[in-house]
Amino acid sequence: MTSYRHNSGMEDGRSITAAFGIHHSSDGQALHAPVLVLNASYEPINICAARRAIVLVLKGVAMAEEENGHFLHAARFTLRVPSVIRLLEYRRIPHQTRALSRKNILLRDRNTCQYCGEVVSSGDLTLDHVVPRSRGGASSWENLVACCHPCNRRKGNQMPLEAGMKLMREPHAFNLHTSRHIMRLMGRSDDKWRKYLFY
Repeated sequence: MTSYRHNSGMEDGRSITAAFGIHHSSDGQALHAPVLVLNASYEPINICAARRAIVLVLKGVAMAEEENGHFLHAARFTLRVPSVIRLLEYRRIPHQTRALSRKNILLRDRNTCQYCGEVVSSGDLTLDHVVPRSRGGASSWENLVACCHPCNRRKGNQMPLEAGMKLMREPHAFNLHTSRHIMRLMGRSDDKWRKYLFY
């Protein structure tokens, strides 16, 4: 959510590692771990990378509620990597969709090709216009889906029906309900998230 973003050079994971003297070979992977973001009211509102969560905690915007067991080691101190953070001031979250972007389309579709159902890495996925742009298809939530490269080549400049392909589900905007559903799915594998998501 953009409501608690603050501009700072520390927002880049490389800046954090430089500031703490952290070596990627030992601790860097911990910076990419997902962190649940709670509003001041303890309402879950987002998921961010650990490096972003650390920035919010260091700037006094949030505090760590749970830790994931990893440590980031610096010359003078050791920092626990958060698993759940809570904003210190309540932020009103508007009930609107997220920005339309490749990252958010892949997140909505959970890195799953919407034609064959294969789950692959972000780098092995592209975005497909269900109604091709050459036929007036818009670049919108309702017309863009995650697609693996083989399915993308097979569909080409055709409608799904013409290519003998079918969508797994109708694409829709990434709204707050979708965000919470993904949070709950991710929370199933993290006991520390569960008490904030299942109530």
